Amino acid sequence: MTQHQDETKAAYDGVVELYASLFADKLEGRPFARNMIGSFAQLVRATGNLRVADVGCGPGHLTAMLHDLGLSACGFDLSPGMVEHARRAHPALRFDEARMEALPVEDGALGGVLAHYSMIHTPPGELPALLAEQARVLAPGGLLLVSFFATDGPEPVRFDHKVTPAYSWPVDRFAELLAGAGLDTFARLIHDPASERGFLDAHVLTRLRSAS
Repeated sequence: MTQHQDETKAAYDGVVELYASLFADKLEGRPFARNMIGSFAQLVRATGNLRVADVGCGPGHLTAMLHDLGLSACGFDLSPGMVEHARRAHPALRFDEARMEALPVEDGALGGVLAHYSMIHTPPGELPALLAEQARVLAPGGLLLVSFFATDGPEPVRFDHKVTPAYSWPVDRFAELLAGAGLDTFARLIHDPASERGFLDAHVLTRLRSAS
């Protein structure tokens, strides 16, 4: 495990209850993100493969939302404290401790992966391997919805996130990395920030390219 993962794990373990209380409403006040997740769920259902993973699931609120939207959802998180909270809050669902770069899922098993602001702490040089892992667990035609902070500049920008350092990304650059992992972007939603950080919010919906 790299140093940034150790730091991220410890940082989120230290804010479990506060973080969970802030996001308990399942995005009731964030219509753009909520609608993109709803679209993701609808498209996954259409594939016939209802198995999805919420990677970087935190306290499990969005894993539960995916379940409510008719999907067979499980959650993975680096933080054991978050996993423990999620299991208590949603005892009918599966939650496991795991790194996004090494998911305990067989190849090509999932109809969808949700990564809701869970890749933001990954240093730019490590992001391609992380995206390749999401592609590995998706069935051909499976969907990845990734949300992150966006910047208008040409390069990723490191900033002091309230929990632990994070990165904002030019959306086109992020889409290029997705394409390099075999994930083709077919929908983007970019909107003004929902917080005082000032970065744009980006939601990018991709589909795993079928082997030719």
